[in-house]
Amino acid sequence: MLEKKSVPIQVSALAKLLDCPYKGKGTTLISGVSNLIEAEKGDIVFLAHRKFRSQLEQTKASAVIIPVDETFDRIPVIKSDKPQLSFIKAVEYFFQPHRPAPGIHSQAYVSPTAIVGKDVSIGAFAFIGDDVEIGNRAVIFPFVAMYPRTKVGRDCIIHSHVSIREESFIGNKVIIHNGAVIGSDGFGYIQDNRKTHVKIPQKGIVVIQDNVEIGANTTIDRASLGKTIIRKGTKIDNLVQIAHNVEIGSDVILVAQTGIAGSSKIGKKVIAGGQVGIADHVEIGDNVIMAAKSGVTKSIPANTMVAGYPHLDIRDWRKAWASIPQLYDLLKEIKKLKKKIEKLEKTSK
Repeated sequence: MLEKKSVPIQVSALAKLLDCPYKGKGTTLISGVSNLIEAEKGDIVFLAHRKFRSQLEQTKASAVIIPVDETFDRIPVIKSDKPQLSFIKAVEYFFQPHRPAPGIHSQAYVSPTAIVGKDVSIGAFAFIGDDVEIGNRAVIFPFVAMYPRTKVGRDCIIHSHVSIREESFIGNKVIIHNGAVIGSDGFGYIQDNRKTHVKIPQKGIVVIQDNVEIGANTTIDRASLGKTIIRKGTKIDNLVQIAHNVEIGSDVILVAQTGIAGSSKIGKKVIAGGQVGIADHVEIGDNVIMAAKSGVTKSIPANTMVAGYPHLDIRDWRKAWASIPQLYDLLKEIKKLKKKIEKLEKTSK
């Protein structure tokens, strides 16, 4: 739940906070944020694109953040090169996520050998195993399970029902949402005479670097040997599967239901749309974009955009799909031509 700050702020002061110029009545008080349609008096909104101009004309908001090349004078305006980013800063001023007070709940279990930093909050029924290390100001919500020898850095937020398996390493300012599992066994088996499946021991670890966010019910498997690595700044949506020994570069976006098979390597600033599937042992170069539902079967060079299954360069994929509606008519023409050829063959005999 979001908690609203009680102190309104004048437009002039908010503009200064956002490091943006303003026009209009600077003493107008702003007490909240909203969208163009639902805004009420006291709210600030933002205009992301000219196509929403008609909504701005009708908004009940008291102020608006607009692009620098826009004009509007019915209410005070704050001009920004990046209105949406400025609006996010305004949201951060007015609202902040629920954060429990520091302290260890009486119904939490914390091992005597665990090292807990300053101003840490540990909720009811959390389990903190042997030799766990928790950095300063971390928040561990109720029902979190941290297996032995896990390390969590400073300012992390671990939400309820997260399980962090043994020896996983979590960096600083990491957010892990409800139900995620970090460090579960990778899915590794070999067949014994094709009759039984023999489990391959999963002896590696998971390393999650700073400023990573992991969505609800996402799973990140430990390595069979070595490390599964999520590098700094990467953002992972809900219901994502990351298999053993995968390496993900910095500032990557993985959208919901993406699945990455074992030992694949993902470069920096890669974007995977929803339900992308990536085969094992492939390498994805930096700045690659994979459209939703792409099936990636082999390595992709840097600065490429792909789509489809099996994946194609998106320009080729668009050409292929543009021709599909014409296939039925083409088949009819082929059948006609076939009959004509057969008729000609008969007459020639």
